[in-house]
Amino acid sequence: MSQFNVSIQVENDLVILTTEGYLNNEGGEKISGICYENISNGKTRFLLDMAQTKVVNSIGVSILIEIIEKLQEVDGKLGYYNLAPIVDKTFKIMGLTKYSSVYTNKEEALADF
Repeated sequence: MSQFNVSIQVENDLVILTTEGYLNNEGGEKISGICYENISNGKTRFLLDMAQTKVVNSIGVSILIEIIEKLQEVDGKLGYYNLAPIVDKTFKIMGLTKYSSVYTNKEEALADF
């Protein structure tokens, strides 16, 4: 399994996380740590660029659900773009798309955010 990396870019009050690698418990914990730290600093809008993440397991999904729940408490928003077809399907099956948004690309995501 590949190592998971996250790079962060902040544009105004929007936090963009670019992920790379297999989103499992390790990756999910990295993402949640970044999100929770930013939430405590007043940021409530997050986008994940997942072009380099081709697989997400159930633990990764459950951690994203925890982030969504935390964001609901602060009227926040989570979105994803550049999803691999299997990740998009997984997110739909697991119900993530009911409480967060999926976009084709960054431009589409920024237009909605």
